[in-house]
Amino acid sequence: MIQSDFKNISQFDPHTLMEHCELCPRKCGAERNAGKTGVCGVSSDIYVARAALHFWEEPCISGTKGSGAVFFSGCTLKCVFCQNYELSHGENGKRVSIDRLSEIFLELEEKGANNINLVTPDHYIPEIREAMILARTRGLKIPNVINCSGYETKELLGMLDGLADIYLDDFKYMDAEKAKKYSGAGDYPERAKESLAEMVRQCPKPVFNDDGIMQKGVIVRHLLMPGMVRNGKAVVDYVYDTYGDDVYLSLMHQFTPFERLEKYPEINRKVTHREYERLINHAMEKGITNAFIQDGSVAKESFIPDWNGEGV
Repeated sequence: MIQSDFKNISQFDPHTLMEHCELCPRKCGAERNAGKTGVCGVSSDIYVARAALHFWEEPCISGTKGSGAVFFSGCTLKCVFCQNYELSHGENGKRVSIDRLSEIFLELEEKGANNINLVTPDHYIPEIREAMILARTRGLKIPNVINCSGYETKELLGMLDGLADIYLDDFKYMDAEKAKKYSGAGDYPERAKESLAEMVRQCPKPVFNDDGIMQKGVIVRHLLMPGMVRNGKAVVDYVYDTYGDDVYLSLMHQFTPFERLEKYPEINRKVTHREYERLINHAMEKGITNAFIQDGSVAKESFIPDWNGEGV
């Protein structure tokens, strides 16, 4: 019986942890190792939809050379507004082995990537951990970026201690009712706080190279949603009041309404310039300086890559 607190986790084979999967806060118990799918929508087989240079992350992540983004299929959250909806629901991707995944990391480094950017990796972390270790033994030198949802357990993130260099963390909600309605996770605020604390424990101070590319640290992203400025302000307040300038904030204006949001008319629109200005002004009034902001032109579907298996 696997202990839910992952004591002595290093003794387990990555797949063993998915026999009755309790990796994410949902602890659904799916027999992923037997080919069953959990709430995340995927079995223990690793599915990757794209592995390529990506130029649309924060400037200190993408730079001019690009971030080596590896997009994984499935997600422990089911956000109704997800811009990678087909991918997050496990409908795209090619199966890869741990060995092949480590090779992909090295290939992205050879292409000049600033880092290895693991997008939505939560439900594959035991296997990704093995691939990261293997890639390091094969000579990988660039930082590892964990581009995650914020809906993790601290025990799962603990598996990445010493391997994760940068956490690019979503913090979607401080409003539990909104979290339940739009992502099916009423415990999101509590889990997001716990996981962020673990991320900062592992990567307590931001470090940049001479080109301004982050080498260590934590960036918290918040995507402002229509009619939810108060929620956005609450996220900003919590992160800055708790961690100050040690954690960078990325305040995003790229919410994109899709046809499927007709069931949620209150968010079935773009965020207004006024709404975003209110959030930015709030951050400035608090004295926040370590932050990234966007303009309204980024809210377009062109930011969604083709899930064509490139680089896989």
